[in-house]
Amino acid sequence: MPAENRWPRIDAMEPKEVGDRQLDALLERLDALTAELRSLNRRLDSGENLAPVVHELRSLSESLQALAYAALGQQGPQVRRRRAG
Repeated sequence: MPAENRWPRIDAMEPKEVGDRQLDALLERLDALTAELRSLNRRLDSGENLAPVVHELRSLSESLQALAYAALGQQGPQVRRRRAG
């Protein structure tokens, strides 16, 4: 498929005057979109959306390890904890 046919083409339009009220409405919508993009970028940068996934993966890994030991008929390694005192 040729590159020029991949995307729809917008033909030339006649110039149209935009009234003050329409311009204000457009600017408000652009400001809202900009704020939403900033919010999305902050969340992606902080990685806060990955924390639940990391927790679930850790839990799944521990469960799979327990199942593997059970399938082998063995008990997992015992970890002795020192008593605080």
